[in-house]
Order: sequence, then C-alpha cells, then structure tokens
Amino acid sequence: MIYLDYAATTPMSEDAISMYVKAAKDAFGNSSSLHDIGGFASQTLDASRKLIASLIGGTYKGLFFTGSGSEANTLAIQSLLNGVDSSKKHIITTQIEHSSIFNYFKKLAKEGYDVTFLKPDKHGYIEKEQVDKALRADTCLVSIQHGNSELGIIQPLAEIGKLLKTKHVLFHSDCVQTFGKVPVNVDTLGLDAVSISSHKIHGPKGIGAAYVQPSVYWQPVIEGTTHESGFRPGTVDVPAVAAFAVAAKKITDSMSEQHHHFKELRKSLIQHLEPISSRITILNNDEHTILSNIFPVCVSDIEGQYIMLECNRYGFAISTGSACQVGMQEPSRSLLAIGYDEHKAKQYIRVSFGVETSESQILAFAETLIKTVNIFHQRDWRG
Repeated sequence: MIYLDYAATTPMSEDAISMYVKAAKDAFGNSSSLHDIGGFASQTLDASRKLIASLIGGTYKGLFFTGSGSEANTLAIQSLLNGVDSSKKHIITTQIEHSSIFNYFKKLAKEGYDVTFLKPDKHGYIEKEQVDKALRADTCLVSIQHGNSELGIIQPLAEIGKLLKTKHVLFHSDCVQTFGKVPVNVDTLGLDAVSISSHKIHGPKGIGAAYVQPSVYWQPVIEGTTHESGFRPGTVDVPAVAAFAVAAKKITDSMSEQHHHFKELRKSLIQHLEPISSRITILNNDEHTILSNIFPVCVSDIEGQYIMLECNRYGFAISTGSACQVGMQEPSRSLLAIGYDEHKAKQYIRVSFGVETSESQILAFAETLIKTVNIFHQRDWRG
C-alpha cells in the first residue's frame, strides 16, 4: 500500500528505532532513582531535553515531556491558567483548533471562563487585527495553532506574538503539525508556550512535549507532582524520549530539503489532476503561507469517505481529515469555519506527503483518483 497520510502519523525512522532499542537496553532505569542505573537514565533524559529545546530556540529548563501532543496542549494551557491572576477569565482561541484544545476550551467555558473563538477567513487565516479587536482587560491567554492539519494554513504567529507582548497576554501555540516542517522558534514567534509531538516527525507514538518559557509563572495541574518538575505525573519513558530527540534532530536538519521535495510533489499532483480540475477544489493556495506537505481537496458531488475507501481498495492510504475526528461521521469543523456547508464539507479528502513519497507514487495516486471520479460520475449519469 502507498501511504499518503503523513499528517496523521509517520512511520518511525530507522535512526529513531535504533535509538529506542539502545535506550531501552542501556537506559532502562527510572530517571528519578538515585542509583547509577537511574542516573544514566536521567543523563539520557537531560541530553534529549536539551537537544529538543535547542531546536525550538528554548532552554532545557522549559521543556517537559508528555504522553502526546494533545496532552501537551491541555497541560500547557491549564498550567498557564493556574499561574495567572484569578480575576482574569477571558481566553482567545480559534474555531479551527485541534480537538484537544477546542474541546478543552469548551470545558473551561462551562467552568466560568469566557472563551472567544475567532472565525478565520475563507482560507483559514487569522489576522492579527482580529486578535487585537478581541483583546480585553481581563484576557489572560491566547492559544492559536501554528499550522492546521486539515487546511494546511500557517498562522502569522510572529505578528500576533509581538502584539500580545505589548499587551502582556500569555501566548500558547499548538505546533504539532509545523515542528520539523517549518522553523519553530519560541522567541521569534513571541510564544510563551508550545506543544509538539514525536509521531508526526518519524519518532515513536505516546511521547510529546510542552515548552513553557522559564520566565513565565505556572502552577501544576496536579498538586504534589514530582516528575518533570511538577508538570506531569508518571515515570518518564526515557527510550521514547531519546528516540524523539533523534527524530527531531534529523527532521530539522533536513527541513529545507524536505520543503522543496513537498513543493515539487504538490506541483506535480496539481498537474496530474488537470483532467478533473473542474471537479475538484484545492482548499489552500499561494495567497497565504501553507504547509507544503498537506494537500486538501474537495471532490464535487462525492463524499470524501467514498473516495477514501475507493483509494484504500486500490492501495492508497489517504484521509478525510484529522485522525482525531475519524469515526464521528461529522463534517470537518475547519471546513465549516471557513464557510463550507455540511454537504460540501463532507466532500473533503486530505493527501499528505512524507520524505518517502515519490513522484511515481503521486502519479499513480492521481490516476486512481481520476478513475474513481470518472467511474462515479458515469454511474451517477446512468442512474
């Protein structure tokens, strides 16, 4: 099967697997134990922490390992909120956040917070002026994802970050989709907190990280927690952390090369799909910054789930949106937010590239999609 769903997850790289096995054998101790075996695990953990922190322009004191990107999101947000003035109850976010953040803010809204969900423009873009207009005297936190996994849009975090610094409002971003694809630097983007994940960059699943600027005051979600400086309870998975660090270093070192590769694949796919160009709508374009590895498309009059299943039958793995939403039988919240109705939103499919994706695979996929669309419309015409 040809895999074209890298935005959902990536296969572990050989380097990450090798490191995981080595660390599982040599650094199996509990990193909190005081004996030498625990000490070696602690040293491995610290080295990995320093490496990953450096890749986002941070310091090791601000990086905390979590069980996933989703957990990093909720822990970072709640830890920040625990540290702010309790009289400040206003939060700003967007309608197109990852479900882990969107649902958490819905929960906080029921618990007394006033949450503003900004609506993006027709491309999925959030303007700095929207954030500025929404700010209030009691705004304590703004959380805006860096890159949307369904639309592929990258938000202007640096502009928003500069604004929020002048207003002394905390700024968090879910960078799970962008880390390793585009530069993520906490200072350049003006961020107080960041969430990232391993399995999106060819590392193992079940490990993520949250970064909180050491200058920012926060309080633990669970009082009395000792692991990860009180940020998250539970023994740290040192082998997974070490593999995460190796994967992070490798992908950031080749970021420019991969970006070029993805741009060429995207250009090629658009060309190959020309025979059905009147039947498809590419959701993002060159008018705004995009993640070049994500190719979101709506196929006129055909539900995305049908396209996905047909492609699977022919040996191609694509998706109909965020893997965290699969099985809900609901149209994408991101597409609804940019103005699509439920019928049109259900016609969405997402193709996402990886470093292993080749030109020949793109050609083969395009031929399959064209055949699927043409056969469907022939059947539809015949009744």
